Amino acid sequence: MNLQYIQSILPSLLSGTVQTLYIFFGTLILSLPLGLPFALGSISRFIPVRAICKIYIWIFRGTPLMLQLFFVYYGLPIMMQQINPAWADFFRMENTTAAVVTFVLNYAAYFAEIYRAGIQSIEPGQHEAAKTLGFSRWQTMRIIIIPQTIARVIPPISNEVITLVKDTALVTAIGVAELLKAAKDANNRDVNPTSFFVAAIIYLILTFVLTLLSQWCEKHFSRHEKKEE
Repeated sequence: MNLQYIQSILPSLLSGTVQTLYIFFGTLILSLPLGLPFALGSISRFIPVRAICKIYIWIFRGTPLMLQLFFVYYGLPIMMQQINPAWADFFRMENTTAAVVTFVLNYAAYFAEIYRAGIQSIEPGQHEAAKTLGFSRWQTMRIIIIPQTIARVIPPISNEVITLVKDTALVTAIGVAELLKAAKDANNRDVNPTSFFVAAIIYLILTFVLTLLSQWCEKHFSRHEKKEE
């Protein structure tokens, strides 16, 4: 292990890490709230809305993320070109944008299922009690059910968030200059696998920080839930 060599490749790896974090935070900020309306839609009494949300979740959870990346970046513009050439430019995205859009759609589907399970885990008696007090269905969800759901969904959401950090490596397939691509470029140029070792350490640091943060969140919200009980 040559420390001087590590110092020489570190700037490009850190630059790739910044791109990785950009995709990570962009996905997280957009997909976490987006998952909630799909979760509520999937348990809606309005059949068309419920069907659309369930089909969306089924498609994005049932197909590989890599395939979705290829479709959004390569396939969608070609398909739109055949339907209407004027639409092609609108759907032709820069690779980083295509990566974020794909990740947001994919992770929103997973978060939607987590939210749905959390909402349906709340005791039915609370719905009945709220109805007795004159609460509407939306008021019941907003004031009573969703706040309790937050504490219950933090552990599975934390697992998905940690997985998201590692999944960002997939965007190298469409040429996004994130951490793994920076490591591959250094290895291909210098025929030295040290870059992969350094990249692995960076990934481990990121997942370690997220693990600590998720543990803090679990303790914080579980304590809050116990006080309410």
